[in-house]
Amino acid sequence: MPSIEANGIDIEYEDLGARDAPVILLIMGLGAQLIYWPDALCHGLAEDGFRVIRFDNRDVGLSSKMEHAGMPDLASAAANAMRGRRVAASYDLFDLAADAVGLLDALNIEQAHIVGLSMGGMIAQIIAARHGERTISLTSIMSSTGRRGLPDPQRDAFNTLMAPRPDGSDRQAAIDHLVNIAHHVVSPGFRPSEQEIREKQERIFDRCYYPVGLSRHFLAILASGSREQMLGDVSVPTLVLHGSEDPLVSVEHGRDTAQSVANGKLRVIDGMGHDLPSAVIPLVREAIASHCTDAEDETAAKMA
Repeated sequence: MPSIEANGIDIEYEDLGARDAPVILLIMGLGAQLIYWPDALCHGLAEDGFRVIRFDNRDVGLSSKMEHAGMPDLASAAANAMRGRRVAASYDLFDLAADAVGLLDALNIEQAHIVGLSMGGMIAQIIAARHGERTISLTSIMSSTGRRGLPDPQRDAFNTLMAPRPDGSDRQAAIDHLVNIAHHVVSPGFRPSEQEIREKQERIFDRCYYPVGLSRHFLAILASGSREQMLGDVSVPTLVLHGSEDPLVSVEHGRDTAQSVANGKLRVIDGMGHDLPSAVIPLVREAIASHCTDAEDETAAKMA
């Protein structure tokens, strides 16, 4: 996979499909590498006629690491956020959005369909709201507006996700920890096999294991506040995809997102949790491809 300088950092990315096809930019979530986007989904969307770009956010995978930022004090940051106080961070979601737009600039792409998952959905929302001229459509998957008062994540799932991670010196211990996290967010209606779960976590560990990046990503979320107001500025067609059984970001967050956008449409996938197992890929692929195609047709009709 190639790397390119964008927004002052190095970003690792993958570029699939015809170069003259409409672009789908896939933005991954909290501490998650680009390979969390299933290969079957990416290649499927390319087969559907799109140029598909997925990338590592800063502080994860093979993109630049913000070593100077150190390990954040998340307990203190969360306490400040709950009290409505400012949370200091070396970067926030707006910086991550600038990275994504910078990647489009570096690749000479004027506009794209912006698709984000979980934290990536938050970043995608910011791009659609603040860089509407670069956005053809928005797809926000298992994400949230960040509005206060929405349901909290299930305690067991959240505590497992945020628990201290092994340092990586023991490969098996680290992979076991990642597998345990996967078990807490798995889709009950599309439950992957134990082999699928473990092979995915082994691939993730072997590509790049950098747990401090997840902590700094979470701090970026805390420092960024709600997107509730800015979503009123989103004018592009917007699809909100959410699982009915999401233990981390409950479906109420998806409903709130769709209601916050003028052109928002909500599609709830029964039985989906906070993951993208192979069995759910056909549904997600069809939903994204149809939404992006409809947005292309709408744009063409306005220009006719």
